Amino acid sequence: MITRIFGLSIVVTVVSLVVAYLYGGLTALALCAILGILEVSLSFDNAVINATVLERMSEFWQKIFLTVGIVIAVFGMRLLFPLAIVWVTAGLNPVQAFDLALNPPENDAATFPDGSPSYETLLTDAHPQIAAFGGMFLAMLFLNFILDEREITWLSWLEKPLAKIGKLDMLPVVVAGTSLVLVAEFLAADDDRSTVLVSGLLGMIIYILVDGLGSMFHTEQLEEGPAGGPSTLVKATGKAAFFLFLYLEVLDASFSFDGVIGAFAITSDPIIIALGLGLIGAMFVRSITVYLVRQGTLGDYVYLEHGAHWAIGALATILLVSIGVHVDELITGLIGVAFIGAALISSIMRNRKGEPDAANEEKVTTPVS
Repeated sequence: MITRIFGLSIVVTVVSLVVAYLYGGLTALALCAILGILEVSLSFDNAVINATVLERMSEFWQKIFLTVGIVIAVFGMRLLFPLAIVWVTAGLNPVQAFDLALNPPENDAATFPDGSPSYETLLTDAHPQIAAFGGMFLAMLFLNFILDEREITWLSWLEKPLAKIGKLDMLPVVVAGTSLVLVAEFLAADDDRSTVLVSGLLGMIIYILVDGLGSMFHTEQLEEGPAGGPSTLVKATGKAAFFLFLYLEVLDASFSFDGVIGAFAITSDPIIIALGLGLIGAMFVRSITVYLVRQGTLGDYVYLEHGAHWAIGALATILLVSIGVHVDELITGLIGVAFIGAALISSIMRNRKGEPDAANEEKVTTPVS
């Protein structure tokens, strides 16, 4: 099973590394490998959250996410998204933006000899807006999970009191909105305050819209949706599955922001970024997602979902803080790994104690091909 699930990712990794070597020699090969590792380490919590949603979708829509979704993840977020930012911020056409990305200044990473900004500089300058959008989307996801009352809790001393407070209607929106205002006021530069506010509001609106659309298309078979996500059917089909697919794509994009921006600390070459982050990283994240679903890992290790959401909360906080303060990508990756690892260990200890798992008894898993 492991070979079947990870086989394609391994093949894609080998091919990507060969292409990177042919493209730029040993340096490009090393950078490609580093970016692939960076993406997997930053996105393991993404795979856990994806699995909680994916296992509730029909087999057809699972395949759509694992095929069409990977194209969007690779070419949309890792290649076209950075270029689109440069198109908008610099007023360049797509060809000029791509040429700017492939031909950085030789002596100064920030500007060309004529003083015009480089591709990396233009993308970095757009970081406050990107971080505000992604940070608020992920913050809403985290808050909707942690402020909801659940039968099983991980950090019970904290999660149970928060769930009681969460009975106040619309509290996630209140907390997220207040955080956005504070970030815009105290962390954003004067010139960025309005754009940070608008971008953050858009992140909240997109989350509420997709979550609401997922809840709209329900039947008598409706179960509580994945924590923090849209309400779904056990085997969501039709419109319900379509909006789940949209939800997953926006979620995946939000997780990708930190990786894409962080990649420019390593290289600004869009080809290497697409190979490392997109092909290697995104493929392995998809494989991990499939593995979690097919193995029933989330039912066996019930705290993994909790750990992933706490990692999301940490990532959302880091994105918002990074608007005014640089946060090393290593810290981002390690925090996510720490939460997931701690949740896994707690789940193993729980299983050894033989505690009953009501969630596992009710779990319905759809196979992924």
